[in-house]
Amino acid sequence: MEKMSGLLSGMVFLLYVQLLLGLSGSHSQSGEGHGLKTEAQFTEKYFSQTLDHFNFNSMGNGTFSQRYLITDQYWEKGHGPIFFYTGNEGDIWEFALNSGFITELAAQQKALVIFAEHRYYGRSLPFGNNSFSIPQISLLTVEQALADYVVMITELKQQLEATLSPVIVFGGSYGGMLSVYMRLKYPNKVAGALAASAPILSTAGLGDPQQFFRDVTADFEGITPKCRDAVRGAFHQLKELAEHQGYSRIQSEFALCKPPTSAKDIQQLYGLLRNAFTLMAMLDYPYSTHFMGNMPANPVKVACETMLSGSDLLANLRNTAGIVYNSTGLLTCFDLYSLYVECADPTGCGLGFDSQAWDYQACTEINLCYESNNVTDMFPPITFTEKERELYCSKRWGVLPRPGWLKAQFWGDALSTASNIIFSNGDLDPWANGGVRKSLSSSLIAINIPGGAHHLDLRGSDDADPESVIKARKTEADIIAHWVQMERTRLQSI
Repeated sequence: MEKMSGLLSGMVFLLYVQLLLGLSGSHSQSGEGHGLKTEAQFTEKYFSQTLDHFNFNSMGNGTFSQRYLITDQYWEKGHGPIFFYTGNEGDIWEFALNSGFITELAAQQKALVIFAEHRYYGRSLPFGNNSFSIPQISLLTVEQALADYVVMITELKQQLEATLSPVIVFGGSYGGMLSVYMRLKYPNKVAGALAASAPILSTAGLGDPQQFFRDVTADFEGITPKCRDAVRGAFHQLKELAEHQGYSRIQSEFALCKPPTSAKDIQQLYGLLRNAFTLMAMLDYPYSTHFMGNMPANPVKVACETMLSGSDLLANLRNTAGIVYNSTGLLTCFDLYSLYVECADPTGCGLGFDSQAWDYQACTEINLCYESNNVTDMFPPITFTEKERELYCSKRWGVLPRPGWLKAQFWGDALSTASNIIFSNGDLDPWANGGVRKSLSSSLIAINIPGGAHHLDLRGSDDADPESVIKARKTEADIIAHWVQMERTRLQSI
């Protein structure tokens, strides 16, 4: 996921991300599109956060510094609403710089905007570089993250003299899941939630494990079935080479830094290649972006053009993967194990500390048992069963996953008694069918966006936006304005 889910899946080495990691102080959110209506000035701050919200003995009164970004540029102080982004699995600057709709909406509705970084990601490391050791990693849970956010909201409202300001939470991918959970768990603090591309059903173990890679395949098939067939054919040729141990040719065809020497290396190559298609499907925006990678406009279309550019399918597959892994053209070879890390999320965990944090979450609460099979999708058969997850997680982290926990703790598909949540999904997003696609009540509203990729509606306005996302944002804005007014009336009556 963004990764987010994610929901931020398969982050490659990126100069852009390295730049973001070095940001501090104030920074403008100028966006990437030509049609952006606002330019927000964020200030980076740190909040003294409780280490363990649920055990008074384990950490005493220990705290850590949790990063957040804030702008009051558009805020009608003490009266305007608070728009709070529930940060997900990565550096918070990357989400702030790629969620321009929130600041555009803040300008319309005179809101304060806060982007909170998730514990164990970016610079919000409770134990510094030791945060990913056992048992320090054990404080990385969905429940702790939600408690962080509600404590931060409560205290900042007091500090800013904003106790009568309604709070709306926003999030994309895993962050969107957290926004849903905030509204479910803390409706006394949060008046409503916009959950964009939030796969709350599939990550709770509900649905078909073949759905994700089937939907990735459908994006490329949608350009032309010949594209799907070319990808499948290229993987078949690679499989035949591997079966005959043609490792030197595989190295040459895929420009690998080292020749593969085992079935394990081939499996790693399969994962790396599949991950490239996953990212292009998720980030199939109508303009170029620097979010989770340097992507051209319409990357799925570009990928299909590359796959169909000649008769050498292996070369085409290599060049297609290069759209993701070598966008700058600076790499002279592909290192199998540094560009992609196999983990408990078959859609990719990313790299660095963030990848370790997401791997742990995928080993505990977040169920990501997705598989490809080369029948309903175009990829090599790669399984990831509950048993395989259990074996991996026991060895890697000394934990046993709880497959039914999200369903029990955060309602699964039994959401009918909840209220004031927007579930938005783009039809191009392979995560979409793992989320809520049909409205469940008058205040549990599903918005489906034809031609929309992964949380496109959270991005800033762009001249290339399809009419569907412009309409979706307008609907979201109207609903949120209604929620704000309802909550303001409630707060004033207390």
